[in-house]
Amino acid sequence: MAAREYGQYCGITRALELIGERWALLLVRDLLVGPRRYSELAAGLPRIPTNILAARLKELQDAGILRRAPRSRVIVYELTPYGRELEPVVLALGAWGFKAMGDPRDEQIITPDSMTMALRTAFRPLVAADLPATVYATRLGPAELLVRVDGAALAVTRGDGPADLTFAAGPGIRRLISGELAPDRAIATGVVEVLHGRGELLDRFASTFHLAAA
Repeated sequence: MAAREYGQYCGITRALELIGERWALLLVRDLLVGPRRYSELAAGLPRIPTNILAARLKELQDAGILRRAPRSRVIVYELTPYGRELEPVVLALGAWGFKAMGDPRDEQIITPDSMTMALRTAFRPLVAADLPATVYATRLGPAELLVRVDGAALAVTRGDGPADLTFAAGPGIRRLISGELAPDRAIATGVVEVLHGRGELLDRFASTFHLAAA
């Protein structure tokens, strides 16, 4: 259990005691993408001190939110079923925080796991269900992701591969996802660079992935 206690008998209070310490929810975010080794978690959160990372992992393990598991001779951390129940909470927080993001600061980074969760947050399954299956190869800063949309199903994996549309973008993709910038303007202004495929498919991407801005 986390060290902080609020002295109130309340479900929200208890939730904050379990995941409200700094870095805890970001560890949950990255583990929602998949199991990770200690070194992978540290690399995904480059500013976290090693002693804090070890402490947060122990607290989350003691709370039954994650567990250590052997995988191919290494130990990985993975969410328990109880921990995975946090997914809609994390996605809702991502959508809420998106409204206040603004432009990135110079020291802010994008990681593959944070971008994966951003896409899962913005995904609109009801819209996608009426569109043809599409594969997008995205290069979002240093994050290379293969995004497969098949009806209402979304799969995001690291790396490159065959795709209907391959494009590169920086943090300015926020303006496309928010609807602030139309797909054709995103291409014309260089916010999005189409590397392979028909540029019109960016319209499909923008329809499939959308979050309202403030």
